[in-house]
Amino acid sequence: MKLYSFFRSGTSHRLRIALNLKGIATDYVAVDLRVDEQQKEAFKAINPQGLVPALDTGEQLMIQSPAIIEWLEEKYPTPALLPADADDRAHVRALAAMVGCDIHPINNRRILQTLRKQFGADEAAVNAWCGHWISDGFDAYEALLAADNKRGRFSFGDIPTLADLYLIPQVESARRFNVDMNRWPLISAVDQACGELDAFKRAAPMAQPDA
Repeated sequence: MKLYSFFRSGTSHRLRIALNLKGIATDYVAVDLRVDEQQKEAFKAINPQGLVPALDTGEQLMIQSPAIIEWLEEKYPTPALLPADADDRAHVRALAAMVGCDIHPINNRRILQTLRKQFGADEAAVNAWCGHWISDGFDAYEALLAADNKRGRFSFGDIPTLADLYLIPQVESARRFNVDMNRWPLISAVDQACGELDAFKRAAPMAQPDA
């Protein structure tokens, strides 16, 4: 398989974690968002949206990290990224969606570049924008962790789940935008637990060849 990725992309980061947890090796193809390589014709032929990640399975080209991760879970069900119980699966999916639907999309590069170029935001304003939405989402995530009587070392229980795939890249992003993580001790504890696992270490942005 070929993974089209950018080291600092949160969506690429979450997919790298999933691949590592599933034990699936890929050839890493760097797409440099810093020079808008994702908008060039060569990559648009792979993903017309001009977004990373993309995964070439050898049989098909797949886009959108949620869809790819769901495919991985169906195709390679062990180890599972979702709990066995339907109610628990809904809870884990909700945690993942809080990041994937409500925090990350309004803090990604396309939005930030628009804030800079179209609305004249300087870096302090960009950091404030990101910090606001990350904090808003993390406050809710932290509250759900605190209320969960099944909480273990990770976002749900004592093994990594889909929720952690989404959370950890967002924590990485929070630090990049100078958000003080001391405000969320439970999230920070999950981040520490994940950081002890090889699958998360190897997926980290600075561990990638294009870092």
